[in-house]
Amino acid sequence: MRSCRINVVGASGSGATTLGRALADALAIPHHDSDDYLWLPTSPPYRQTRMIADRLRLMQEMFLPRADWVLSGSLESWAAPVVPLLDLVVFLAVPTEVRLKRLRERETRHFGAGVVAPGGWRHEETEDFIEWASHYEDGTRDGPTLDRHQAWLGTLSRKVLRLDGTRSTQELVAQVAAALSADPSV
Repeated sequence: MRSCRINVVGASGSGATTLGRALADALAIPHHDSDDYLWLPTSPPYRQTRMIADRLRLMQEMFLPRADWVLSGSLESWAAPVVPLLDLVVFLAVPTEVRLKRLRERETRHFGAGVVAPGGWRHEETEDFIEWASHYEDGTRDGPTLDRHQAWLGTLSRKVLRLDGTRSTQELVAQVAAALSADPSV
């Protein structure tokens, strides 16, 4: 039996984590998110990143040796040892305005409307995050950008499936499943 190791990647708000979870459920394999390895557990969250060696060690301990898994999140700048393990990379493209709307909704769901509203303890951080995420396409910020993702995808010897992240999760899962069925090397 062949392995099934999938990385779902895209800009913040593209739906990579949502699709990653749905794929893992549909394929009955574990899902992992790169943010769980990138960020140290802090309260409030997303304050301090782990050292790269620690991220990779944790990933090795948790799931990398397994035959099947889905990993959502960008790997292009720090996880070169993971790339040779991948069987398929799914890249989600989503217009900026859709991504930013999704991110605002996610911040509200995660932290609460009052917390991210003006005067809330997370308002400024939310606004900074949305501002940061708004520059994915123009490349004028640190972190993943469209140009960096495209360059990284161009270096991969693995199959890359580029999908419209505005489609429903069910449609995207079906597209990935069809690609897996159609290509015996994946």
